Amino acid sequence: MNILITGGAGFIGGHTAEALIAAGNTVRVMDNLSEPVHRNGKPSYLAPGAELIIGDVRNKADWEKALDGIDAVYHLAAYQDYLTDFSTFFHVNTVGTSLLYEVAVEKKLPLKKVVVASSQAVYGEGKYLDASGKYVYPAIRPRSQLESGNWDITGQGGPMQPLFTDQAVVNPQNQYAVSKYTQELVALNLGRRYDIPTVCMRYSIVQGPRQSLYNAYSGACRIFSLCFHYSRQPLIYEDGLQFRDFVNVEDAVRANLLVMAKHEADYRCFNVGGGRQYTVLEFARIAADVYGQPFEPVMTGEFRFGDTRHISSDIEELRQLGWEPRNDARYSLEKYKEWLQSQDASEEILEYAYKRMRETNVIGSSRK
Repeated sequence: MNILITGGAGFIGGHTAEALIAAGNTVRVMDNLSEPVHRNGKPSYLAPGAELIIGDVRNKADWEKALDGIDAVYHLAAYQDYLTDFSTFFHVNTVGTSLLYEVAVEKKLPLKKVVVASSQAVYGEGKYLDASGKYVYPAIRPRSQLESGNWDITGQGGPMQPLFTDQAVVNPQNQYAVSKYTQELVALNLGRRYDIPTVCMRYSIVQGPRQSLYNAYSGACRIFSLCFHYSRQPLIYEDGLQFRDFVNVEDAVRANLLVMAKHEADYRCFNVGGGRQYTVLEFARIAADVYGQPFEPVMTGEFRFGDTRHISSDIEELRQLGWEPRNDARYSLEKYKEWLQSQDASEEILEYAYKRMRETNVIGSSRK
């Protein structure tokens, strides 16, 4: 097939392009090569054999050019850093997706399938079980609670148990999450209306080599790896006991290729997760071991407003299609280390990310 990958010069997109070409497909990449991800323009790792179109998903003419002669699309381009330019999330994620379907319908393009990158973030705090045995989907923790150093989410009957979150209830809590959910609504509803088979992939925290060094907010693998690479100890937000769900990029790519081939995946959303929970401290300790560094984390009581307390995805529906995650967090960290050692990465990146989050009031301090 002739396949277009938007954001195909990025992290998940680049790995997906390689896998598609290896499987015998012809791949075209549309990417705007924007900062902070692409500080040096066209990346050296762009899949050999992939056609590159420099374009922006917010530009209709770029979509028209990129979609010419295409059989299927992986729409992976996204704006995802957690900063305060709120409108950008919707211009890129929601409007960009709307333009994909607008061009496809206007030009009567015979697209066989569209796979859209969504996010675990659409669940907000996810699914909990309260003391009475009732399922609860909490709202975002207020800043006043975080400033008091009270990290956990509790119900009327006391502490609640965080569960693996299935696809049943969506509860987005920040600008990125809301934009990804509206993107899903556009894609699935327009797909059904105009008979364009569409699948949305709600990725957990995807990790592995080539994950951008420069995003201010995202990437536990990136930030902990940079710390230990420079023999520094990582700053741990809250108490480090937050549950997170990490999935290796190779597993995410296999999921991408699977749903393209499976008709029973059409018009559905799938969680793409690692199948187990890690606390942030546990993950950071694994990173220290991978880099051969001592583990003496910096615990200041700081927090990032908008972070979920616990989130992990139920991946049963994707398993039913025949997919299973193969690689654990250690594997992702080891592969990232191999890649990082080949990069000209400045230690200043660490200060840049922290400073940028402070300037935009993302980071706060508890009084505890």
